[in-house]
Amino acid sequence: MDPTARLIIVFAVILVVGLGIWAWSRNKHSKHLQESFGPEYHRAVEEHGDRTRAESELEARRKRVQDFEIRSLAPAEYERFSREWMEVQARFVDSPNRAMHEADHLIQDLMRTRGYPVGDFEQRAADISVDHPRVVEHYRAAHKALASSGDDEWDTEELRQAIVHYRALFDELMEKPGGARQAA
Repeated sequence: MDPTARLIIVFAVILVVGLGIWAWSRNKHSKHLQESFGPEYHRAVEEHGDRTRAESELEARRKRVQDFEIRSLAPAEYERFSREWMEVQARFVDSPNRAMHEADHLIQDLMRTRGYPVGDFEQRAADISVDHPRVVEHYRAAHKALASSGDDEWDTEELRQAIVHYRALFDELMEKPGGARQAA
């Protein structure tokens, strides 16, 4: 076999092996993101219409949140937030629309206290999705209900469901001092 043919074969083998390693690595990275972000991964792919762009967005979120100084609640903060949440739930019976707005403000206050910035809603949801990907859909659903709560078309059951969504996020964000999760 002539040396040029051998060189072409070696180059082709190296190229195929390199492409295989690249595809394996990319697939492994995608699987890791899917496991880390759960349903949020699929939402991002659907939103961006492209897996590569969605994965870039998720990596950007992760990098952004790494710079935050997320902290646990102090015991007094934990008690205050627990008490305030109970008040919001109690208020729901007489004033569901007001209670839902208060729940939204309480969630923002809790996020701020833990170390998350509380800019616009989409940024808050993206930030929360890094550490709490399985409850961020609750946050989006509650926010959607909140945005439409001024319409004449909302009913008490929709508001009740929104409070349930806020509760799921609240429970996730409320870590007992020392790192143990609060029971729902």
